[in-house]
Amino acid sequence: MAINENEVHAFHWLVDMLESVEVGLVVLDLDYRVQVWNGFMENHSGISASRIRDKVLFDAVPDLPKHWLSRKIESVALLNTRTFTSWEQRPYLFRFRNTRPITGTEEFMFQNLTISPLSGSDGDVQKICLMIYDVTDVATGRIALQKANEQLERLSMTDRLTGMLNRGTWENLIDAEFERYRRYGQDTSIVMFDIDHFKKVNDTYGHLAGDEVIKHTAKVTLGSLRQSDQAGRYGGEEFGIILPETDTDGAKTICERIRANIETSIVKTSVADIQYTVSIGISTLTDGPENYMQWLQQADEALYSAKEGGRNRVVAHGQASR
Repeated sequence: MAINENEVHAFHWLVDMLESVEVGLVVLDLDYRVQVWNGFMENHSGISASRIRDKVLFDAVPDLPKHWLSRKIESVALLNTRTFTSWEQRPYLFRFRNTRPITGTEEFMFQNLTISPLSGSDGDVQKICLMIYDVTDVATGRIALQKANEQLERLSMTDRLTGMLNRGTWENLIDAEFERYRRYGQDTSIVMFDIDHFKKVNDTYGHLAGDEVIKHTAKVTLGSLRQSDQAGRYGGEEFGIILPETDTDGAKTICERIRANIETSIVKTSVADIQYTVSIGISTLTDGPENYMQWLQQADEALYSAKEGGRNRVVAHGQASR
C-alpha cells in the first residue's frame, strides 16, 4: 500500500510540474489527436485542455503549418528519434502573442520546438510529444544585435553627411568593375565631378550652408541614377559615379541630366538661397588602363578639362571640352 501511495504522490507531483512549467507541452497520438495540453498552452492559446482533448490538433488550431508539422511528426515516428527546430529556422509554431513586458516590441512569441517520440513497453512509437520553448528574449536580443551590426556596417560604408558610399567603399567597387571589364569586356564608365567655386560658397555663406549644397548635390545625383549605378562622395565637394554597361554617349546623357538639374535648382538655406553648378568628367574604360587607378585618373583628367573649359559642363576623356 505504501508503494501505491508513493506512486500516486509522484504522479500528482509530475502533473503539477507539467502544468506549472514555463514550457508548452502537447502530446498527440498518431492520428494527431491531443492527449495532453498543459497550462502553458492553455494560457497562451486561450484553449482549455478539456476542450481540446481528443480533438485533431490541426482542426483545433487551424493556423498551424499543417504540411510542415505533419511531415516532421511522421519522420520522428518512423525513425523513432527526436528532432529540434530553432526560432531562426521558423520563428514560431503556435501563433501566440508576445506577453513579455521587456520584449513587448515583438508581436509574436519566438519559439524553439522539440518533437520527441514516446514509445510503449514494446518499443513501438505510440505518441508524439511537442515541447514549445518561449525564446522571445533571446531572439529579440539577437535580432537587435544583428540590426545594430548591420547599421554599423552601413555607417562604415557610407558618408555620414550625404548617405552616399564613402571613398574607400566606392573605390573598392571601381576595382571590382575594372576586373569585371577585363573578364567580360562590356562597356563601363566612371564619372568624377565636383562643385564649381565651392570655396566661395563656404566663404560667403558659411560651412553649414556649404553642407546643404553638398547634401543637395548628393540628392540630385542619387535621384538621377539607375538602380545598378553606384555613387560615392570622394571627398569634400568631389563625387564619383560608376555606370556599369554604359558607353560614353550613355554616360553623357546621365551626366547632362545631373548637371542641368543642379544648374536650375535652388538650395534654400537659413542664410540665403544658393544657386551653383558642377563640372563633370567621364572615362569609358578601354584596354589602355592597366589598373583601376589609371582609369580613375582618366576621369579626373576629364574633370580638369571641364574646369579649364569654363566649368558647368560635361567632358569625356579624350574629347575636347566644349
